[in-house]
Amino acid sequence: MNVESEIPPAAAVRPRNDAVLLVLCGAIFLDSLDISMTGVALPAIRGAFGMSAGSLQWIVSAYVLGYGGFLLLGGRVADLFGRRRVFVASLAVFLAASGLGAAATTGGLLIATRFIKGTAAAFTAPAALSLITTSFPEGPARNRALAFFTATGASGFSLGLVLSGALTEAGWRWVLVFPVPVAALTLAAAARVVPHDDPGVRGRGPVDVTGAATLTLGMLALVFALVDAPSAGWASAAAIGSFAAAAALLAGFVVVERRARQPLVRLGILRSASLVRANAGAMCLFGGWVGFMFVTPLYLHTLGWSPLATGLAIFPSGLVVVIMAPRTSSLIARFGTTRLIAAGFAGHLAAYLLFLRIGLHSGYPAVILPTVLRGGLGFALAYGPLNVAATAGANPGEQGLAGGLVTSSLQFGGAIVLAIATAVSRAATSGTSPHALLNGYRAALVVSAAAALAGLACTLALPGRPARKA
Repeated sequence: MNVESEIPPAAAVRPRNDAVLLVLCGAIFLDSLDISMTGVALPAIRGAFGMSAGSLQWIVSAYVLGYGGFLLLGGRVADLFGRRRVFVASLAVFLAASGLGAAATTGGLLIATRFIKGTAAAFTAPAALSLITTSFPEGPARNRALAFFTATGASGFSLGLVLSGALTEAGWRWVLVFPVPVAALTLAAAARVVPHDDPGVRGRGPVDVTGAATLTLGMLALVFALVDAPSAGWASAAAIGSFAAAAALLAGFVVVERRARQPLVRLGILRSASLVRANAGAMCLFGGWVGFMFVTPLYLHTLGWSPLATGLAIFPSGLVVVIMAPRTSSLIARFGTTRLIAAGFAGHLAAYLLFLRIGLHSGYPAVILPTVLRGGLGFALAYGPLNVAATAGANPGEQGLAGGLVTSSLQFGGAIVLAIATAVSRAATSGTSPHALLNGYRAALVVSAAAALAGLACTLALPGRPARKA
């Protein structure tokens, strides 16, 4: 038998792999798009459903909590039961939830579909990443694929800002409809081109569903407590009960992880100060940014800006991230991770403090544009190095766990800081006049600034050391 004749030539393999990469990038594009796409439409959605600021933030928080809470489980399930199977199934769930959300007639139903979509994304993203590492050989081909995959995610987040504005001009429901055909096309292509799984990797080993459930429910309870406390009273029985439930669930997660045969998180990995620092920094970075992105469309709506103008106003921040993303590795080689992370947080702090100058007659060139440019640059400088720092001290066999932890921390930080910003904003808003609303927006911006300052302090204060085995 001529063995060489059975090995497909590179020219035949590459187009197939490129088609697979295109489909996987379509999925991460959708995941990133959905985080930012609802931002500019929030004022219109609030008006359509009569939602309060507290309930409105759940449109963002539900998605990121579902994403962050089940991300580690998604990676585990993909490894055990087949990457293609999990990718296609979770993409189908994403499609169904998108269709249901587009037809939602109440704010509660929309929030529920957002949580389902975030949970589905938590399974598609790690499955897609695993499919890349198994479809492309280690070296330049894989590096190229991963760089394209990452850049597509950043582009989705940035494009979502403009698409949200343009679609909201036609009607806010189009923002919810848009992901449906994109998800349908991606799913059809995935069923056709993504290679089938090796039967040998399916159904082996336990799955820590209890750990994922307790973690996600604990974070949901914490965000609910933070949002509900201002209206119920911080010392009320309802607020104390909500915080107690959150604490019990999160403590339960620790107990489950200590006893599980195959835990989602080996708690001994948290002995690495560099990993803890990176995860705390990720929470502060994305949390402050999500808080800012939540406030800005509401503020511009108060000024009378159209949705399209709002999207275009914020878009330069995403454009900076897209431009800077491919240059991150060379910057890390030259300056190191700590300096870049610190510079990123300093940029965010400067941006949020500058935006505190907002008024009812603020000009775009003087206040808004410098803020979004500094914010985008700060995010671009810190995001990549935080991911590098999170995995630098981990054991070789736990690189995936370390990477998944920092991604989960990003999402959890977004939900927690947004909840705090919403609570503080509601407490500082004494009416419905533009001046009263402006006071609330400024209070929320102080929370984002505090998150940036905390991230900067954490970056500079904690020494790193490699992870040790438990």
